[in-house]
Amino acid sequence: MNTSHLRGSIVPIPTPFRDGKVDERALANLIAWQIENGAHGISVTGTTGEPSSLSAQERMRVHEVAIEAIQGRVPFVPGTGSNNFEEAILFSKNAEKLGADALLLIAPYYNRPSQEGLFRFFTGVASQVGVPVILYNIPGRTAVNIEPETVARVVEKCPNVVGVKESNKDFEHINRLLHRMGRDFLVYSGIELLCFPILAIGGAGYISATANLLPRETARIYELVKAGKWEEARELHYHMLPLNDAIFFEINPVPIKTGLAWMGKIQFEVRLPLCEMSAQNFERLRKVMQSYNLI
Repeated sequence: MNTSHLRGSIVPIPTPFRDGKVDERALANLIAWQIENGAHGISVTGTTGEPSSLSAQERMRVHEVAIEAIQGRVPFVPGTGSNNFEEAILFSKNAEKLGADALLLIAPYYNRPSQEGLFRFFTGVASQVGVPVILYNIPGRTAVNIEPETVARVVEKCPNVVGVKESNKDFEHINRLLHRMGRDFLVYSGIELLCFPILAIGGAGYISATANLLPRETARIYELVKAGKWEEARELHYHMLPLNDAIFFEINPVPIKTGLAWMGKIQFEVRLPLCEMSAQNFERLRKVMQSYNLI
């Protein structure tokens, strides 16, 4: 299965709301802006997209709007996971039908499954589709870690599982995963400060929320590494570090949506239980964004 097009900076787009509804125009404009500024791929309804706050119908509509906005210019990798097995199959089949290039399948959250449960869940969903599947490991949100041996078992049974997005701060784990699976396996960083280091050990790219505010610079790190310009890539990595920290002053995507609203890209609106930032963090984020001349 050819996966060469699934490398680089795949941007996790937030879901804009206006008056309680998905703001489809703002979503399409965000995607167009990202592509114009060098994004190598687009993802929606991942963590940054507030998927658990969307109805099933809204999630599938977001996928439709996204693929219409992308117009085949870059790969489309929607999040289709759920802690509900049948719902994950529904979202995955629908995204494949729409023309998704790959699917991002999160470990079931809240349930805290065993490794055997993860194996059965992932193979049960992946076997229902014919497009590449990227597993999504984010223990801080799901309370379960996908172990390298579990990944290997899943891939052995379902060869269309081609990679993992690792939002795991345990860099040893990521090294062991690449060692176990081989460097042709697509490992993406979901931790902003590990985007450059993961490229250095053979990673395929990253799915970084920072790209929502600095799309060109985020994509540039991958392009510099690909060109062998390691020193320039390293300096850009450190240049972006303060903003990488700032977007997590509070839980994602609240700071991202705050920043995008200041930039005039969306109206700030999140759904409960999320809410606006504290006054102190609001001002901290403003100062960081001003230092990058974003506002």
